Amino acid sequence: MEQLRVDRPGPEHAGELWTVQRAAYVTEAQRYDAPRIPPLLETLDEVRDDLAGDVPAAAAWLGPRLVGSVRGRVGVGRMEIARLTVAPDVQRRGVGRALLTAVHAAAPPSVVRFWLVTGARSDDNRRLYAAAGYRDAGTVVDSAGVELVRMERRRS
Repeated sequence: MEQLRVDRPGPEHAGELWTVQRAAYVTEAQRYDAPRIPPLLETLDEVRDDLAGDVPAAAAWLGPRLVGSVRGRVGVGRMEIARLTVAPDVQRRGVGRALLTAVHAAAPPSVVRFWLVTGARSDDNRRLYAAAGYRDAGTVVDSAGVELVRMERRRS
């Protein structure tokens, strides 16, 4: 396997990032029989705007190919880990773990807690987050009717 490189994506990477995001979330949408989950409704322009701004973000490349990404949404003392995606054909190779590490490091110093949501039946995702120190902190239902688990961890 080629060397994994993780770096900040720019607006010029929005198309590739959006494509990988859609491929990764189609699998989740199929798992829940919910084709209108919020990550699949996000537009290319919204992704481009995030990457043009000061949103903490990381992307992973294998050679010239963008294979994953993650973005953060900063609040007062907290940051949501959002849209962590890995291309389906390279999952379970450490890409998600590398992206989590990078977005945690990109968080402003004021962030003392990270949080995220993932599907209640998305066992692989939940294992990844638990291994990174996240713990269950409740459940919510999204706009597509999917039960999500909220997970949190303190900044280390």
